[in-house]
Amino acid sequence: MSAIVHDYVENYIRGLVKRDDAALLELEEYATENRVPIIQKEAGQLLETLVYMARPLRILELGTAIGYSSILMSRCAGPEARITTIERSKEMVETAKGNIKKYGYDDRIDVLEGDCLELLEGLEGKYDFIFMDAGKSHYSDFFPHCKRLLSSGGVIVSDNVLFRGMIASDELVEKRMATIVKKMRQYLEMLSANEEFHTSVIPIGDGIAISTRRNKNE
Repeated sequence: MSAIVHDYVENYIRGLVKRDDAALLELEEYATENRVPIIQKEAGQLLETLVYMARPLRILELGTAIGYSSILMSRCAGPEARITTIERSKEMVETAKGNIKKYGYDDRIDVLEGDCLELLEGLEGKYDFIFMDAGKSHYSDFFPHCKRLLSSGGVIVSDNVLFRGMIASDELVEKRMATIVKKMRQYLEMLSANEEFHTSVIPIGDGIAISTRRNKNE
């Protein structure tokens, strides 16, 4: 996998991340052994920081996998926060539910099984924090629903937006990934041109975009 920053910088930043939570450490080990993609360590640290700053009471996650990011966010948001997370893989749903229950977060995290786009269409209410980490080629399709569901002052965090550096350089694009790269570029261009939102793209992990509504007085 190509790195989006120099390897020595990436390794140094990862070395600064100190984990003392048994649940997260065990899940990281499981993900490595079973080749399950979860948020990279340094990107996870940023996600934690954003949740600590936002203090959201309602969180929506697109893409549950084994439940790692849900548990990470729940730890930071506190026991009063509720997380709704969506996963299409039945196997991953069962694994995530098992992990969430095992580590004592089942009263805070609700796992919905199904297609993200289909379930988004039926969701109501407002979310203070939305973490997008599902099908990379569908981010542009997810965004209008996330915008509708986002509370005033809420934050949308999109993971993997630089996609192994391919988004920034045609020379890195693998032929089988061309469609995903094209659609992710369209997503980032849409975010950058969206006058309702202010977006920053951070070259950490596999690239993270942080979007929040602009002040109406700007």
